[in-house]
Amino acid sequence: MSCFSISTLPTPKNETCRPYPPGSEDATQLRNAINQTLAEVHQVPIVIGGQEIFTDRKGSQVCPSNHAKVLCEYSMATPELVTKAIEAAIAAKPMWEALDYPARLAIFLKAADLLTGKYRYLVNAATMLGQSKTVWQAEIDCIAEIADFWRFNAKYAEEIYSFQPPENSPGCWNRTEFRPLEGFIWALSPFNFTSIGGNLCTAPALMGNVVVWKPASTAVYSNYLIYKVMVEAGLPAGVINFLPGPGAMMGNIILSHPLFSGIHFTGSTEVFDGINATVSKNLPSYKTYPRLVGETGGKDFHFIHESCDVVSAVNNTIRAAFEYQGQKCSACSRVYVPDTIYESQFLPLLKKQMARIRMGQPEDFSTYVCAVIDRPSFTKLKAAIEAAKTSPEAHIEIGGTCDDSKGFFIEPTVIRVTNPKYVTMAEELFGPILTLYVYRASEVDEALRLCDETSPYALTGSIFSRDVYFTQKALLRLRQASGNVYINDKCTGAVVGQQPFGGARKSGTNDKAGEKYNLLRWVSVRTIKETFVPLNDFGYPHMGGY
Repeated sequence: MSCFSISTLPTPKNETCRPYPPGSEDATQLRNAINQTLAEVHQVPIVIGGQEIFTDRKGSQVCPSNHAKVLCEYSMATPELVTKAIEAAIAAKPMWEALDYPARLAIFLKAADLLTGKYRYLVNAATMLGQSKTVWQAEIDCIAEIADFWRFNAKYAEEIYSFQPPENSPGCWNRTEFRPLEGFIWALSPFNFTSIGGNLCTAPALMGNVVVWKPASTAVYSNYLIYKVMVEAGLPAGVINFLPGPGAMMGNIILSHPLFSGIHFTGSTEVFDGINATVSKNLPSYKTYPRLVGETGGKDFHFIHESCDVVSAVNNTIRAAFEYQGQKCSACSRVYVPDTIYESQFLPLLKKQMARIRMGQPEDFSTYVCAVIDRPSFTKLKAAIEAAKTSPEAHIEIGGTCDDSKGFFIEPTVIRVTNPKYVTMAEELFGPILTLYVYRASEVDEALRLCDETSPYALTGSIFSRDVYFTQKALLRLRQASGNVYINDKCTGAVVGQQPFGGARKSGTNDKAGEKYNLLRWVSVRTIKETFVPLNDFGYPHMGGY
């Protein structure tokens, strides 16, 4: 190391989201990028130690809203390549962790500038087409949120390194250093947010770790572009290795490696449970206890009190439930509404507003919802809707149509149930299905209990109320029901630097992405005490003349 100054990073600011109004230069540039992206089937390699590798076994990523269109073909990792990626990461580790932290952090600041400038339209187009997002949903994800992660995390790292013991006894100096973990990290990212992929691999790397990154098969192309941005920003070979392929096969190899030091995960509760079980079984073989950081499912709620602003509650519920087709971990999928306002105010306005929702292709900028991600998701969601149609405990209030002839389209659907623990009130579906339970306003305490106890998850939730006493009561009663709670706002849309994100119970380890708490999981602290004055005798004054 040769750093001869204590550097101060620029103060980060949240990236401004561009609105892309009709006829604007931004809209024109984005449409050009969409056409460019659609013009060919892109070939995505594996990248290990800086080397692009194309394998005979290929996977393909289609456009969910037009599943006849193949967006990219990607090489799939073999067991031998997984082992090679681990070896490349370990080989890159000594130089990467020895690099002065200002040089390390500067790579991610440069990547943020490249993403929000040169690559803005291409990455947006890849996310819109490949993950079936509207222009706004793509912009807030693959541009603003990733740039925020990279800029704010760099500043958080600086703050972590600046923390030192506040006291020093006479004649000594105490200090701490925040070492990278001893082995390598596995980043396992989901389809629904390009930004999550960009954060899962870089948060550990930013703190000096090396990473094997497996992107979701339904988000390979956008994730590959993010990887290319980092390489152009100066990321050294082997620090992050890009490895599409079968997750189960990779897990068998990675989770049994003695230098496996942690996983940064977003995905299903079932998969994360399996990872935890495997790691537990393999504990005797590891050099160090692995860090398991995971954000999993959610059954997120809006709890509506009779004192609420009904117009705001309805509009926030539509946004939270149906933006990005409900495929957000934080999406609202269950609502508790009092009987005093449901039939007279809430439901009529909900029907009126939802009738304005346009479903279509992401290239059409007037679209509000697009298709769900793939056929398995479509099949699962359709089955839930069909079951509700025949259940004596459920009634379809709005929507209910499914069509996979061109894309995997599920109409935004609202189900009203009489059983507060009906399956769609308790289990995560990950789609544009919202379930309502109408409670008696006179039994609001019981409704709060149901909200807290019905689902195993605890990720996000919202309370809509203009009664300060009820709001306080709900916050206390639902204290453990969510890791992020919102008052008179939708339960989605956490912003880096403003609302650290994560939940507990079966929603994950609640390590709060977008704050320094998460970065602390990727370091091992060493305390150093240096004494300046020699010790001339071993005795103590109370021993007298000993």
